[in-house]
Amino acid sequence: MRGVLRGLGGCLAAALFAFSAPAQARQPKLVLSGPFAAVSFPLIHMVESGALKDVAETVEFRSWKDPDQLRVLALDAKSDVDFVAMPTNVAANLYNRGVKLQLVNVSTWGVLWMVSREANLKTLADFKGKEILMPFRADMPDIVFQVLAEKQGLDVKRDFTLRYVGSPLDAMQMLITRRADHALLAEPAVSVALRKTKSFPVSVIAPELYRSANLQEEWGRVTQRPARIPQAGMVALGRALADPALVEKFQKAYAASLAWCEKHPEECGKLVAKRVDMLTPEGVADSVRVDNAVFVTAREAKPELEFFFGLLHARQPALVGGKLPDAAFYFGGK
Repeated sequence: MRGVLRGLGGCLAAALFAFSAPAQARQPKLVLSGPFAAVSFPLIHMVESGALKDVAETVEFRSWKDPDQLRVLALDAKSDVDFVAMPTNVAANLYNRGVKLQLVNVSTWGVLWMVSREANLKTLADFKGKEILMPFRADMPDIVFQVLAEKQGLDVKRDFTLRYVGSPLDAMQMLITRRADHALLAEPAVSVALRKTKSFPVSVIAPELYRSANLQEEWGRVTQRPARIPQAGMVALGRALADPALVEKFQKAYAASLAWCEKHPEECGKLVAKRVDMLTPEGVADSVRVDNAVFVTAREAKPELEFFFGLLHARQPALVGGKLPDAAFYFGGK
């Protein structure tokens, strides 16, 4: 009997300790980073809605403008960024170069379109002989364009005149101001350009710009695979790498915010547009309706990523850092 009481006393003491123990302390700050593109819309919603208030006292979103700025951010040993949205091939390249990071999810499965002043251009071949504004030299979307063109027997240097610009938003502005007639754009730049030139909806009389070749459909046609490209997702680095529980909380919040954006395009448009003057709420909302966004964990996306990386490696190994990333690149994967 005395032993039983002693046991009950121990259990009671443990229960009282558990009850009185302080909750796990929140981090002072959590930093999320990404471009002003579809992959970042959930990040902005997470900050605005307080989705991670149980994780950190302050959650901050920082934008990056171009791949060079992104690489500096990722390579900075003193960086305090925890999660970064980036093109999947950039993540693979950095990982293979020794940067400590893991891909945690893919949510952008193709937001690339040709936009033109001509109504009858529907495939990449239709753009032969034309000058095309191309954002991000040697990065997405340039990489996807060149892979698709070459797989159709087109010579990128001979058949097109590519005019490189800093970002999709820069290309969008040049189209709107009539400094160019054709461009490869990513959402939301496509929808914003159509709105600003009153070319949306498509039924409007004599629209100034047209949505032309859908690069996702081109991808499916030439690769004989689903019409989607594992284009961009979220990467964990720095402190987040040492805390799998934090990554899981982030994943859950990101998936929920992505679902909210897809269900509420108008409200999402207002949230995003107030952070950048070049975007409009209506244009961002239009982009959400066509953005083909789906939350897929890195582990689940691995087969499609490896196919994509394999194509890039066969064309130019340096695009993915000289080799396909190993299993440790994928959060939760073996």
